[in-house]
Amino acid sequence: MLLFKGPRDQLLSPLQSVCGIVEKRHTLPILSNVLMEKNGERLTLLATDIEIQITTETPTVGAEKVAMTVGARKLQDILRSLPETAEVSLALDDKRLQLKAGKSRFNLQTLPAEDFPRMSMVDGQPSRLTVSQKQMKRLLALVQYAMAQQDIRYYLNGLLLVAKGNELRMVATDGHRLAYAAETLPEAPSPIEVILPRKTVLELSRQLSDNDDPLEITLTPTQARFSFGNIELVSKLIDGKFPDYERVIPQHHTKLIKLSRDVLLHSLLRAAILTNEKFRGVRLVLGAGSLKIISSNAEQEEAQEEIEIDYSGETLDVGFNVTYLLDVLNNVNNEIIELHLADANSSALFVLPGNETFKYVVMPMRI
Repeated sequence: MLLFKGPRDQLLSPLQSVCGIVEKRHTLPILSNVLMEKNGERLTLLATDIEIQITTETPTVGAEKVAMTVGARKLQDILRSLPETAEVSLALDDKRLQLKAGKSRFNLQTLPAEDFPRMSMVDGQPSRLTVSQKQMKRLLALVQYAMAQQDIRYYLNGLLLVAKGNELRMVATDGHRLAYAAETLPEAPSPIEVILPRKTVLELSRQLSDNDDPLEITLTPTQARFSFGNIELVSKLIDGKFPDYERVIPQHHTKLIKLSRDVLLHSLLRAAILTNEKFRGVRLVLGAGSLKIISSNAEQEEAQEEIEIDYSGETLDVGFNVTYLLDVLNNVNNEIIELHLADANSSALFVLPGNETFKYVVMPMRI
């Protein structure tokens, strides 16, 4: 029974859209597979890891109804290795999937479609909102680097998404730094706060396009669904209490300096070369007319950078993890950034001049 016939990329492109979440090793062998369902002239592809599910579709020929699952990575690797101009056909023959392209033949083992686990959308009153793919991609880029990785405080291994009034907010923190970004919505949805898992956030960032096409978001207390283009991504949510981000953001820091993002970035990159490999600390020494960046390591090596600034207040010597400073500078694209400081024991606040929709807070460290 014929599943697909057409150009290689017509099958490879949707397969790559769903394959990103397929785990290489899984306790359930069928989760290494992709579910392929043909219903008339549409071929649906679905992959899941139980926590996330991605569905997409592509046109095909014939009117047969057929469904099965096949090894996702193997099929993807075979298609990638074929010439770009190849015409491909997939046919199911006695529990084996036969792939033909030119004079190439591949026979792949399949598993029954009815054994494949699927996530269904939970009932309940959902909150719905629509943003452009570009807006969502930008928001994710501004905060996702601050998410924790494998923290025992599981609610930090994700990203807080808040619909409040006509604003969509995103917050991420790993306990040492916090990133906050917001975007105005055309209309106010039902208020909701949910925590998206780290894997979902990274997958969305990978899949979203940098254009004005719509992204429809449907949120329930336990699940999120993202629909864009011909892709639908359904994800479980993290059940937990996210820290009160509004309390973490400093309000009254008196020392304010404006810096060229590019100059600060390259000064920090040079200073980072001679930091202690484990702690990655740099000292920011603020004085009249200058900001010095000083680093040293266990071999008694030292680096010092100096940036001229418009500042005439009292001096300050404060330490930070250089990686946390580089992360924010690599992910914002403004030419000028503002740095707000208070004292050696207070966190630093990075903002964009004239922009209330982005804030980045970094805790100090002793060096």
